[in-house]
Amino acid sequence: MASSSPSLFVGFFIIIGINLIVTAGSLKIFKFDQQPLIIPLHLSSPNSTLHRHADDRRRHLLQAQLSRKPNARMRLYDDLLSNGYYTTRLNIGTPPQQFALIVDTGSTVTYVPCSTCQHCGRHQDPRFQTEMSNTYQALKCNPDCNCDNDRKECIYERRYAEMSSSSGVLGVDVISFGNESELVPQRAVFGCENLETGDLYTQRADGIMGLGRGRLSIVDQLVEKGVISDSFSLCYGGMDVGGGAMVLGGITPPPEMVFSHSDPFRSPYYNIELKELHVAGKPLKVSPRIFDGGHGTVLDSGTTYAYLPGHAFAAFKDALIKETHVLKRIRGPDPNYDDICFSGAGRDVSKLSKTFPQVDMVFGNGQKLTLSPENYLFRHMKVSGAYCLGIFQNSDSTTLLGGIVVRNTLVTYDRGNDKVGFWKTNCSELWRRLQLPSVPAPPPSISSSNDSSIGMPPRLAPDGLPLNVLPGAFQIGVITFDMSFSLNNSHMKPNFTELSEFITHELQVDDIEVHLLNFSSKGHDYLVRWGIFPDESDNYISNTTALNIILRLREHHMQFPERFGSHQLVKWNIEPQIKQTWWQRNLVAVVVGIVVTLLLGLSILGLWSVWKRRQEASKTYQPVGAVVPEQELQPLQS
Repeated sequence: MASSSPSLFVGFFIIIGINLIVTAGSLKIFKFDQQPLIIPLHLSSPNSTLHRHADDRRRHLLQAQLSRKPNARMRLYDDLLSNGYYTTRLNIGTPPQQFALIVDTGSTVTYVPCSTCQHCGRHQDPRFQTEMSNTYQALKCNPDCNCDNDRKECIYERRYAEMSSSSGVLGVDVISFGNESELVPQRAVFGCENLETGDLYTQRADGIMGLGRGRLSIVDQLVEKGVISDSFSLCYGGMDVGGGAMVLGGITPPPEMVFSHSDPFRSPYYNIELKELHVAGKPLKVSPRIFDGGHGTVLDSGTTYAYLPGHAFAAFKDALIKETHVLKRIRGPDPNYDDICFSGAGRDVSKLSKTFPQVDMVFGNGQKLTLSPENYLFRHMKVSGAYCLGIFQNSDSTTLLGGIVVRNTLVTYDRGNDKVGFWKTNCSELWRRLQLPSVPAPPPSISSSNDSSIGMPPRLAPDGLPLNVLPGAFQIGVITFDMSFSLNNSHMKPNFTELSEFITHELQVDDIEVHLLNFSSKGHDYLVRWGIFPDESDNYISNTTALNIILRLREHHMQFPERFGSHQLVKWNIEPQIKQTWWQRNLVAVVVGIVVTLLLGLSILGLWSVWKRRQEASKTYQPVGAVVPEQELQPLQS
């Protein structure tokens, strides 16, 4: 359906049961609740459709003509479920001013707060000072932009749901992508905010980095300049790890990467051709056309969870419950929502596949992406070892796949070839696995649910290793850490049992894994050593669990009641699993075997002795001279 006039601009809205902040060509999530989402859909004029086809042909031509181009390799910070977004660091101006921006494939504008902003919140970094940049220029009013009232400068305005908005002027300045990037700084158009309201005002991140389809998108601008290939990639860290990596520009796809066609003319969002969903190897009994309704299957980096049309969701839910009958169904963390949650799976993410089924996404070309449990589950915030389904019912016919589906997955948006690629990998080790020279792995960052701060750059552990790189030469047997406590009341002694319970909760481990090793005291000051040991059923602590514990320790996420006074982490250490000899590993079994053998032998000897005595006692002895009764002889048989 097209408008009859090139200048006509019509909007339609779809209501979806999640809380997103949306604008034309923009789709983002900022909250951990499930309020309605309003997605504006815009009907473009016939002329604009022709322009899009012409732009697409021109990009394909540039892609074929130009040789290999550099990449902008950038780190991602934060955690999608804790913060509602991932951020990257972008430098603007000369000298550069750094900003923490939300990476959003559903947004087409990049903007940061301006120093002249009349109503902007307190964010991660200071506001952009145009007067301090030697290369900043305001974008003059022209026929291709919206102009201010004086028709001097280009302006932008974005109105979002939930009474949120962003508006300001458009400017041009040098944008640089960090020291790890091959791509040299480039001049680009961005928004300088003069007003922000709602969630944009209160969020910790400075602004938005638009990666969607549109001429103001960072990707589109760099492609138009011919400095990068028409492609970019995102890789989100796994459950409890966070962080990740982003590459602006083309990469050589790994051989195992699977692809789906993406139609750039279907909608302003990145879509894929999803045809089937399999649970535990069994396809859902739904029509393949169910994933093609509305905008089709949309992949959006700013959405936290996944949303399926009604019939598909019902079939998926029933199949999952059937495969997890051994687990106990429990209520969700928020009584206002009917979440589907299970307990009894344990805290170790690496072992969830033992209790939860494998899920496969089958694309139109027959290729398949396998999802692990962390790609459709999130942790229950109140029950240890419990998980909830991160896939919900969508009241609209669109299938919306958020960041949870692609955790620990490299997603390549190959716009030049109209396809999206997926490769399961450890996103915290992306640089090494892609064999990109001289680039360290991006640091995972864990943010507590009580702390919305932005993940900080990596710090070094005492042994010189980055926090996201645990030694691969040994398996971790125990994590020890010393904490000092200074009690407010010198006559009060700390309750170590209660303190152990708080540590269990803060480090998100099971209570049987936390052990008090020793402590010393002087007055009202205590030095306490704790140890985190593997679960009784395990021989070592998985790297994922260990990394989560270490990051929480180093980032000082543990909070205790005031009665414990002030506390401080003194030091921590990881110790390898002690490799025992055969006799050490089996000493108990050998001893038990010997004892059982001895007991069994003694028991048999005792029973034999009793039996022999009874046999001897059963014999009758006659005294000498006693009269013996005569017995009649039987006749012989002839």
